[in-house]
Amino acid sequence: MSSLFSEFDISMMELALEAAKAAALDGNVPVGALISRHGEIIAIAHNERDSSHDPTAHAEMLAIRKAAEVLKTWHLEGCTLYVTLEPCPMCAGALINSRISHLVFGACQDKFGAVMSKMKLFSYDWNHKPTVSYGLLAEESSTLLQDFFQKRREVKKKLGGPAKRREAALNQWHLRYLENNSKRDGEN
Repeated sequence: MSSLFSEFDISMMELALEAAKAAALDGNVPVGALISRHGEIIAIAHNERDSSHDPTAHAEMLAIRKAAEVLKTWHLEGCTLYVTLEPCPMCAGALINSRISHLVFGACQDKFGAVMSKMKLFSYDWNHKPTVSYGLLAEESSTLLQDFFQKRREVKKKLGGPAKRREAALNQWHLRYLENNSKRDGEN
């Protein structure tokens, strides 16, 4: 591990990785985030986009909301956000707007990364932008994501193409419908 990161940084990212694992257990893409200030954990969250059906429920967004609630201010100066994956444009914008002081992320994100991969949102002349460190536990973060998507592809392959998946979903719905109606008929 590079001397760029302290033992505290490593322990915070390890907790963010645990949050990411919890996201995967809930069927969400495994991304975890943690916000600390002055050596204290303020908020921890994981991606909930799939389970909540909320496109804004990224780990970073949820952690920022929790931190603002705990600190009773949207000004999060002095806070560090640890996240297992490079923030997307929405989350990078939230970092700027919340005045987070420092960002530490694990794996780069080639498709949506807005800090250094796809775009460099912090390179513009904003009134505030966090300092950035990256690559902390990147291999662990990447492996977690790769394993998650591999399992997802395997499930889709077992279910067949879109038409077969639609048919399976309709069959499940029909079975639940029949079960619910038979329970109701039994009550009468």
